[in-house]
Amino acid sequence: MKFSFFHLMPYTGLEEEPLGWPVSNRQFDPARAAAHYQSYVQAMVHAEACGFDWVGCNEHHFSPYGLMANCNVIGGALAYSTRRIKIAMMGNLVPLNNPVRVAEEYAMLDCMSGGRLIAGLMRGIPHEYIAYNIPPGESWERQREAVQLILKCWTEPEPFGWEGKHFRFPQISIWPKPFQKPHPPLVISATTPESARFAAEMRATMGMVLLSDLPMAKECIRVYKETARAAGWEPAPEQILIGMHTVIAETDDEAKRAMEKARQYFDRVLMGGPRTAGRLVLQKTRYYEDDASKERWQGRLKKREASSIDEQIAGGMIFCGSPQGVVRQIKRVHAELGNGVFNFTMKIGNLPDAAVRKGMELFRDRVLPEVRGL
Repeated sequence: MKFSFFHLMPYTGLEEEPLGWPVSNRQFDPARAAAHYQSYVQAMVHAEACGFDWVGCNEHHFSPYGLMANCNVIGGALAYSTRRIKIAMMGNLVPLNNPVRVAEEYAMLDCMSGGRLIAGLMRGIPHEYIAYNIPPGESWERQREAVQLILKCWTEPEPFGWEGKHFRFPQISIWPKPFQKPHPPLVISATTPESARFAAEMRATMGMVLLSDLPMAKECIRVYKETARAAGWEPAPEQILIGMHTVIAETDDEAKRAMEKARQYFDRVLMGGPRTAGRLVLQKTRYYEDDASKERWQGRLKKREASSIDEQIAGGMIFCGSPQGVVRQIKRVHAELGNGVFNFTMKIGNLPDAAVRKGMELFRDRVLPEVRGL
């Protein structure tokens, strides 16, 4: 079993709840942000000493939800501050960006880190499309074309041109090329059956985050495996990644109290603007392939927000508790899903950085020895 330490890099300390979109930056304090970046990068570097196999972050825009307009900048900060751990960019939102630039920056990170890059090629969530003025209804087409172009950039030995529907380049020949051959391993979000199918078609690791229930996760894994087999390959357990909000403390009660407080900030403050933007997308544009997909997404968010901490633990939506309790939770979810990677988001909402670090060290000392062999 492999474990990833994932960081959203949220902006904490906001006193007013942001409801509109885009979120006003009137409350932004650059000195606070500078302290956040320093503390967050230090925690990510510390993940290596805590036994994590991967360390990762991703890309978000126009919101205190995450302070990473470009996660590759953070990847560069990690490349020479770590030696062993995989640098998991999960990742660049390829429908919104220049795919050639993504291919170049990922190739840089792979060479800088000596072949430790995990390359996330993500579609993004609805509010990102409002931020960058990209029609949400084009997201699937743009992602498919962008991934194909990036793979060609990495593997084509001679200059080539690209004339696609959404991207056009008369000449391409990137320098550098990736350290890993034929290219770094891919991660693609697979939290719906449609995205699971796409991840399998691209022979990528499927990444599922913020589970609403185990049956839905099982369905996405089933679609992923069936699509992969139809395409002539068999996914290994380590190509199934499950993301979990995770709080580990000395006792179950301490962990639950910390999770409850942190979740309030996450749901009320950090999710305020993105939630408004998501409603705008759903009302005015097509982001999901069909109404069933849209209803699944909306139902998932409502179920999470309406569930208590105990209900989320029982439903396999989060990991929260003492080291012994979290060991039991990890074993249970793994037995249900058969995944080979867990992706822990341990900085949840405004959970204090000291509590995050304490949880990381409890994971190293009292959780990891019990679950490494799964």
